Amino acid sequence: MNKMPVGILLAAGKSQRFGSNKLLHPIDNIPMLFLTAQTLASALPGSTVVINPELKNITEQLEQLGLHVVINEKAEQGMGSSIACGVSANKDALGWLITLADMPYVKIETLSLLANKLKEGADIIAPVFDQQRGHPVGFNSTYKNELMELNKDVGARYIIEKHQQQLELLVTNDKGVIRDVDYPDDIHI
Repeated sequence: MNKMPVGILLAAGKSQRFGSNKLLHPIDNIPMLFLTAQTLASALPGSTVVINPELKNITEQLEQLGLHVVINEKAEQGMGSSIACGVSANKDALGWLITLADMPYVKIETLSLLANKLKEGADIIAPVFDQQRGHPVGFNSTYKNELMELNKDVGARYIIEKHQQQLELLVTNDKGVIRDVDYPDDIHI
């Protein structure tokens, strides 16, 4: 089977701790969202980005990167609703690599390795750096219904906990898998 999983970039959050929309904040002169989108598009062309209605005006720019844009009209319900939205838009995928738009330091190689693990048959795959489990997390198609039923801000955490035996960990030297941006100072670390 040549088919690859679909990357789903979650970009519908409110950035409450950051003070402004952190996804539009520049890192090396590129808005964070476009940095993470470019990385995902390089690793998994044709992936999907889930945005909130407030970001509709950048749909065309995201599409120019080769991403499919899905607007989560229920973004206020939290990350779970965005995962459900992205998976629902890609129901027939081999699996999904759930990536976070506020994690701009994850390497293309790491995304590719995780996607390949899914392609090769992993049920649930997550990276580990320095004994810390990080993101993105991949799920094969077995978890489609559970992912599409998410609707709260817990993301897929409970699915991982429920299926702990199926979780495969990929040890990586990519510190980006544990480095998210919640506050302006997180960018300069």
